[in-house]
Amino acid sequence: MTDQLTTDPAKPAQRMRAGSMSITLMPWIIASLLLLFLPFIFQANSAITIMNQMSITIIFALAYNMLLGQGGMLSFGHAVYMGVGGFACVHIMNMDDFFANIPLPLLPVFGGLFGMGLATIVGAFSTRKAGTVFAMISLGVGELIAACSVIIVAFFGGEEGISGDRTYGMPFFGVEFLQQIEVYYLIAFWVIISAALMYLFSRTPVGRMANAVRDNPERAEFLGYSARWVRFYSFVASGFFAGVAGALFAINYEILTEENLNLVTSGQILLVTFLGGVGFFFGPILGAIVFTLVQTVLSLQTELWAFYAGVLFVATVMFFPGGLAGVLMMHVPAMRLGKAKLLVVPYIKTLLPALIGILGLSALVEMVFHFRHAATGDHEMTLFWTTFDSHTLLPWIVAVVITVAAFWLMRMNMPGMVAAWHQANTVGKDRA
Repeated sequence: MTDQLTTDPAKPAQRMRAGSMSITLMPWIIASLLLLFLPFIFQANSAITIMNQMSITIIFALAYNMLLGQGGMLSFGHAVYMGVGGFACVHIMNMDDFFANIPLPLLPVFGGLFGMGLATIVGAFSTRKAGTVFAMISLGVGELIAACSVIIVAFFGGEEGISGDRTYGMPFFGVEFLQQIEVYYLIAFWVIISAALMYLFSRTPVGRMANAVRDNPERAEFLGYSARWVRFYSFVASGFFAGVAGALFAINYEILTEENLNLVTSGQILLVTFLGGVGFFFGPILGAIVFTLVQTVLSLQTELWAFYAGVLFVATVMFFPGGLAGVLMMHVPAMRLGKAKLLVVPYIKTLLPALIGILGLSALVEMVFHFRHAATGDHEMTLFWTTFDSHTLLPWIVAVVITVAAFWLMRMNMPGMVAAWHQANTVGKDRA
């Protein structure tokens, strides 16, 4: 019994459970190396632009998860802190004398401070309550500031927004950030720094107490902690990192408009966070990656990308409330038992037909959309690299047959996958 409880430094799994620093740092080292070498794999400017947008969304989603996932505060207007931080940085860009003495990599600090300042003001009264009251206050504040963006033209620029030029800043070791690849590495640096700081915040006493306040605020109060102040500190910290994301948006795109702080942007970041999984720190990262790919890559292939994003969100909330991260973490017990290999064949037999059925169903949706909204006389459409006449019966029959057959095959193999799942997550007699 004593041997089982003793940590063996030679075994990585035990070192991980014991909190080894080398194991803790490994994901950050891998992430840093991945961000360093990604531009060498995807060298096109369009790919670098997508990666920049993805990185900005990651910071914003992690900042939002400090409220929702860690503090249990549902906000419908968190985009205002990102937007205000971005607008402030654009104004700094337009201050020629002042901006010429600031290295561009330091500009996100100013964006974070402006976002934190606004969060301090709003959080002073909004964090007194949680739940529905906090959500409604966040919605009202978001709509109020979004309306002010059209009224206060001096700061928000009206409907046209406000633009700046990042190249007017002081060169950073000779780098003037004229090329997109240079901006990519600046954003990648801030992604690592911001994610690390937010992770460390979640390990502080305030971050730990935020989880307690989220789960049981009455008990936290009974233990002597102020639930209101714990929520306030989390809210202010989240506003800072949201402002950092807004500053990086301003650096990357050099323009901000009312769209950067309206309700639509706040709803998108809520979707991203739920899609990735609010119960895990890396969940918003997965959600940001998937949503950005849907928003950029899939939008180039179909006009219905928002419809598919909505369906994905609804399916995640209904069937996978833990998000993508929750789905991945479900397999950890099987991996620890050494039985994950039992799931490979059942997954292929079940999930591959399911994927084909989903593609067939999406083909039917695209065909209906083309049939109803195509220009008069435009009968040809291209789907999955195949051109056909959408007004003939044969493509519809083929799509229906493939969809029905694929879902039928998935249903037939589902019991086998369920049995394999139970077997993979059950301790065998040799381990009992």
